Amino acid sequence: MPSDPTPPSITLPELPEMITTLSSIRDQLSRFMLGYQFGIQEMETKVKILQQEFQLLHRYNPIEHVASRLKTAQSVLRKANRKGCAPGSDNIRREIKDIAGLRVVCRFTSDVYRVQEMLCQQSDVTLVRLKDYIAEPKTSGYRSLHAIVEIPVFLSNEVIQVPVEMQFRTIAQDFWASLEHKIFYKYDQSIPTELSASLRDAADTAAHLDAEMERLSGEVKALKGADTAEGPTRFSDETLEAFRELLRTAPA
Repeated sequence: MPSDPTPPSITLPELPEMITTLSSIRDQLSRFMLGYQFGIQEMETKVKILQQEFQLLHRYNPIEHVASRLKTAQSVLRKANRKGCAPGSDNIRREIKDIAGLRVVCRFTSDVYRVQEMLCQQSDVTLVRLKDYIAEPKTSGYRSLHAIVEIPVFLSNEVIQVPVEMQFRTIAQDFWASLEHKIFYKYDQSIPTELSASLRDAADTAAHLDAEMERLSGEVKALKGADTAEGPTRFSDETLEAFRELLRTAPA
C-alpha cells in the first residue's frame, strides 16, 4: 500500500508573503464586520432618541427594551458559502441581510407599527423589505414585524450602506419567540407534532392577551383623558414665568 504523499514544504521566501496575505484578509474581514457593528449602533441611537422623546414630551414610552446581535465572521462566511455568494464584501452585503440585527420590544401591537413607521420614515433610513408576521403569522404561530433597512455608515475614507434586520414585537410575542427558539434547538430543529400544536395554541393565547391588554389600556386612557395620558409636558406657572423672563433678558 503506497504511503501518503509528503505535503509540499513551504520555503522561507514564501512565508512572509503568506503572512502578509493572511494579515490582509484578516484586516478586510475585521473592517467588513466593523461596518455592521456601526450600523447597529446607529439604529440603537435612533431608538434611544425616540424613547427619550416619548418619555419627555408624551409621558409614555412605547418601547420596553432593545436587543442587538451581530453574527460572527465565521457564521457569515459559512452562510455565504451555502448561498454561493461570489467573493467580495459587496456581494456578501448584497446577498446576506441578517448579519446585523436589532430587536425592538414594544408594549402593544399598535406601538409595534407606530415605532417601525417612525424609524423607517427617517430620511437617512432606507426601507428595503417589510414582512408582517403579525397580520399573517407563520405556521408555527410566530408573530413579529420584520424590516430590512439600510443605514449609511461614515468611515474615514468612504460611506457604506449597511443593511440591518429589525424585528418589532410585543412583550408577549417576544416571550413566545424566546421559548420557541429554545425548544427548536433542544429538539434539533425537529419539534414533536404535539408540542408544535401546543406552541401554536400558546401563540394564539399571547395574541389574545395583546389585544385584551391594549383594549384595557385604551379604556384607562379614555378615563384619564388624552392630555393626561399622552399629552405634552406641563410646566408650573413659576417655570413658565422664569422662561419668559429669560427670553426678555436674552441678548438679541
